[in-house]
Amino acid sequence: MSKQFLKFHVIPAKAGILISIIAVLLGAPAFADQLKIGTVVLSATDRILVLAPHPDDEVLGAGGVIQQAAVMKLPIKVAFLTYGDSNQWSFFLYRKHPVVWPAAVENMGLVRHDEAIYASRILGVGQQNLIFLGYPDFGTLNIWYYHWDKRPAYRSLMTRVTAVPYKGAYRFGALYKGEEIVKDLRSILRDFKPTKIFVSHPADHNGDHLGLYLYLRVALWDEGMDEGVQLYPYLIHYLTWPKPKGFHPEKYLTPPDALASDETWKQYHLTPLQLVNKKKALQAHKTQYFSSPRYLLSFVKFNELFGDIPPLKLHLNENISIISGQKKLMSTMELPEELNDQERSAFVGVDWKSLRWEPQNLVVTIGLSKPLAQNVEASIYFFGYNNKIPFGQMSKINVRLGVLSYSVYDQNKRLDQGVVLVKRSPNDVTITVPLKLLGFPQKILSSARTTLGNFPLDNASWVVIELQ
Repeated sequence: MSKQFLKFHVIPAKAGILISIIAVLLGAPAFADQLKIGTVVLSATDRILVLAPHPDDEVLGAGGVIQQAAVMKLPIKVAFLTYGDSNQWSFFLYRKHPVVWPAAVENMGLVRHDEAIYASRILGVGQQNLIFLGYPDFGTLNIWYYHWDKRPAYRSLMTRVTAVPYKGAYRFGALYKGEEIVKDLRSILRDFKPTKIFVSHPADHNGDHLGLYLYLRVALWDEGMDEGVQLYPYLIHYLTWPKPKGFHPEKYLTPPDALASDETWKQYHLTPLQLVNKKKALQAHKTQYFSSPRYLLSFVKFNELFGDIPPLKLHLNENISIISGQKKLMSTMELPEELNDQERSAFVGVDWKSLRWEPQNLVVTIGLSKPLAQNVEASIYFFGYNNKIPFGQMSKINVRLGVLSYSVYDQNKRLDQGVVLVKRSPNDVTITVPLKLLGFPQKILSSARTTLGNFPLDNASWVVIELQ
């Protein structure tokens, strides 16, 4: 393996402003060969859509790809699910006082909107190619779980509104409901007709990141585009990843060990100038960069990673093992440093183990790193998709496990416990769900998570189950 080092140049610009440091990587290791992962290649016929949960995620996840698309003069759109208006910690540091009044929170959303415009210019994308949807920051996963069809619209925790409040948004006044988000994404897909989509990852531990991936999946199915579009999910929030933290451009971004064998990973290699511009664009998101530069700079490396979890194709009476080898079920697993002592003590990892499709049922087994403790709950989700029924009208089943008992919900409606069968051992839970309850779906979106009260502990990646 060759030695890695950096050579730095500082070049004066015409106006006397210094161009940022250009890093030239010499003798870099053959990372793609080591992990046998592919390379993201943009072609002259591509149409690039980047979907970001919040302003700054577009830079973190795909800043190099965006620059390359701009250089190649490819059609490109960048769409933001939220205005990022509820990140109170960063706003507190930026404004030097808490931002709590609804109007003030909306104003901070406009600040992040303007930061996104400035950052995009650095990456080579004009404002006319940006789309701001305006759904609630820190609320879109809650909408995914509980706010469809006849359920009322979600009320934002910070702005206290139930519809998109920003006049410049894609659809001002759109209700905070799942079908409205899907409607907007379908409209973007129809109008723009992307060939490659870069989007947040289904294993991401941030709710808005998870939600955006799931809404996109439904929109692609509804538009019949799931086979014709290449999907490139990027990971941002995941346990103790990435490593090392801080600005280490000489290092490569590598997948988390827990996911390295689960997915088909691809990477895009940034040029030295693209790396410099990615850092500048990230710094343009001042509210975020000011509060957590060390974490954000962890993504300024000479590659960007993309890895999707392929759909699980299940045949009738077939039992498949989907043990991913994830660290979570190991007592020696490394826990996030942000957890306090109580959360560390209560932490229960959750992961997939097996699936079976019986004539009338779906049978799922999940594994727990240890038995559930007091106040710790495990939730398993089953969202069916049937192309003959609007997704908003399909059941959204949630099986909630406590220490000794369990309950079953469809969104927020409690169902009779007997509609599903639950068998438990100290470290395994097997759930039998009637396909009739799920609306006789062709596809099922499923996941599991553990929580301590309202505090999220761990979650298994969302997976797509296709009944063949």
